[in-house]
Amino acid sequence: MQITSNFDGGNILVRDIADPGDAHLEIRRDNNSDFYQWFYFRASGVRDTSLVLHIDNAGSSSYPPGWKDYRAVASYDREQWFRVPTDYDGERLTIRHTPDHDSVWYAYFAPYSHERHQDLVAACQTSPQCRHELLGATVDGRDLDLLVIGEPAAGKRVCWIVARQHPGETMAEWFMEGLLERLLDDEDPIARHLLTKAVFYCVPNMNPDGAFRGNLRTNATGANLNREWLEPTRERSPEVYYVRKRMEQTGVDFCLDVHGDEALPYNFIAGPDGVASVTQRVLDLQDEYERLLMRSSPDFQLEYGYDAVPPGAANMTMCTTFIADRFGCLSMTLEQPFKDTVDSPHELVGWSPERCRKLGRANLDALHGILDRLR
Repeated sequence: MQITSNFDGGNILVRDIADPGDAHLEIRRDNNSDFYQWFYFRASGVRDTSLVLHIDNAGSSSYPPGWKDYRAVASYDREQWFRVPTDYDGERLTIRHTPDHDSVWYAYFAPYSHERHQDLVAACQTSPQCRHELLGATVDGRDLDLLVIGEPAAGKRVCWIVARQHPGETMAEWFMEGLLERLLDDEDPIARHLLTKAVFYCVPNMNPDGAFRGNLRTNATGANLNREWLEPTRERSPEVYYVRKRMEQTGVDFCLDVHGDEALPYNFIAGPDGVASVTQRVLDLQDEYERLLMRSSPDFQLEYGYDAVPPGAANMTMCTTFIADRFGCLSMTLEQPFKDTVDSPHELVGWSPERCRKLGRANLDALHGILDRLR
């Protein structure tokens, strides 16, 4: 057996794989950071082999509760991903699987490659409704892509949707793929109506460096981008710097920041409730948005999520809170699980790329319901 991870998004350290039935691995930390939880690797020469793969440092990872009731994903073709038996003893995460083919890829969640990101941007920008803007370069010199959908005009609502500030949260870009495909479907009545009243500024991947490096949470300098919004710099967090600069030019009436949560097996929204300047009107809009989304997608729910933050106690370095305060608008964080959803489980795939895509599409229904009251 061989185990490798020297590819886009790969992350694993091999400690001892002499015995495929008792292999020992570790997850590599994000560069210049102590964060780690994302893994993605290939096992080769393993057809019909009973694999027992121990990730020995799982217990000291960034979010150990995330391993409870978690199952890793696997794929033979890197297109179709399925869940495999996984257990956690409080120290080690153990994957147990007998592959049907010579090579198999294992990951924390279905990866979203830089190549697929480029394909998404290229496909979107061929639509007459879409323009591509290159906001700037990341620390590693990668492109920071913005898709502008709809024609800016006086009176139109300005909607920003950003994803994957945390690169290991690949479900965020799967979500964006579904949302963008629907928004650019000129035969979809919701999309057509939205674009008569709004223009969308979409960043499918805020952290392409961290994504390529196989990081969980940080960019190439070790910065957690979702703690950089108050004072971003071109040296440490150019991704936030360039997006924030463009937001200042366009204004913001609505912002959705798309993420993934390691521990909670639910889809939920966290709003700007702790922001001192937030108004009751904005909180009421958030409440209605969530209820409309739950009606559109039973994969979304209202009962479980983060604890409410007392007024004035918000962390203002985060995207949702900074945008809500700076622009006085509805600004929210949407979280998806790495695990399966408790309320609507799927035994074979768990929470999956296709389910992410469908949730992205459903968010346009919710936005359609409140669009006229964003100002």
